[in-house]
Amino acid sequence: MRATGGSSRVMCDNVPGLVSRQRQLCHRHPDVMRAISLGVAEWTAECQHQFRQHRWNCNTLDRDHSLFGRVLLRSSRESAFVYAISSAGVVFAITRACSQGELKSCSCDPKKKGSAKDSKGTFDWGGCSDNIDYGIKFARAFVDAKERKGKDARALMNLHNNRAGRKAIKRFLKQECKCHGVSGSCTLRTCWLAMADFRKTGDYLWRKYNGAIQVVMNQDGTGFTVANKRFKKPTKNDLVYFENSPDYCIRDREAGSLGTAGRVCNLTSRGMDSCEVMCCGRGYDTSRVTRMTKCECKFHWCCAVRCQDCLEALDVHTCKAPKSADWTTPT
Repeated sequence: MRATGGSSRVMCDNVPGLVSRQRQLCHRHPDVMRAISLGVAEWTAECQHQFRQHRWNCNTLDRDHSLFGRVLLRSSRESAFVYAISSAGVVFAITRACSQGELKSCSCDPKKKGSAKDSKGTFDWGGCSDNIDYGIKFARAFVDAKERKGKDARALMNLHNNRAGRKAIKRFLKQECKCHGVSGSCTLRTCWLAMADFRKTGDYLWRKYNGAIQVVMNQDGTGFTVANKRFKKPTKNDLVYFENSPDYCIRDREAGSLGTAGRVCNLTSRGMDSCEVMCCGRGYDTSRVTRMTKCECKFHWCCAVRCQDCLEALDVHTCKAPKSADWTTPT
């Protein structure tokens, strides 16, 4: 159902935190804004997937939006990742909506017409190529509008990470083809460009998060230089940050940290999800739980697999709370 002019105005005026340019775009393109709002859940879920084994697990978004905002107030690695993944998510949502015919302002990529060549020979453009250039253009205009209001260091950091997110989506644009001919031979091919699953972008930005580069402003205030001269200068694909991250061990309102009390940890792991690391040395509680699983599965001709329902008992380890479980407050 398409929003009327009046309802779209109410929708746009009720979105908190928009600057005037963003509100203008919202009023002019309410269908694009609906596509973006649907995409929020997707990039949020991807953020939570990537941080699922870490002390900060991106779940503050579900529980208290102001907490997530506190994380974004810091110029940390986590903030850099959130800006990049959300910027990528906006591109992905808009581009997908274009291809699905849900937007009045765009459709399939109009430039992918006629014949072209690749390493396998000549092919015809057909189908619906994802119009990623439109997605990037709109995302840049909308997402970057807030940062362009300011000229400070944090605005430059956000703009850099926004762009890295947009570039990550385009990095995984792939050519798909369908063969035509006798018995499926590829005497004729029809091809189109399609975005990869968003998980590929999430995995790529996660690697960039782990290799994020700490920077400081240069002397004339127009760009960055590395904080540690032993590290390379960041490229346009790298994530950058200014501040070291807090340890996220305890509930800290100022840091936007929910702490790790009650988080499930892995007793046999040596990674970030281990009980030693996840629980910050506070120890853990163990409880015995039962769950229903499929067992004694058998294949029956033809063509089904039938299983029994079995109860399985297992130990679940959760991090102990610190002695004082209240929010920390600055003295």
